[in-house]
Amino acid sequence: MLIPILAIVIALVAWSLHLMHEAIEYREFSLMLAGTLVAFSAAALVGVYFLMGNYMGYVSQMAEHHAYEFSSAYDMQLVLSGQQQPPTIPWK
Repeated sequence: MLIPILAIVIALVAWSLHLMHEAIEYREFSLMLAGTLVAFSAAALVGVYFLMGNYMGYVSQMAEHHAYEFSSAYDMQLVLSGQQQPPTIPWK
């Protein structure tokens, strides 16, 4: 999946540079703005790819753990009961 995304990003960057070159040649601000937006979209595509890769790795790692790990019996009781109960204060 990395190869198609990399090809798309390279194409977007090449298009962005082409638009910016045309903007300088024709002295058009709108072409420079379009080139900048295309470059930002290429950067966003790479960012989303890496964020989703990390998220999918996290989800697949969590799917391997079938049991909950609780720090106390109270945490286990809250999760298993499905209700939020206020904690009891032992000194009252």
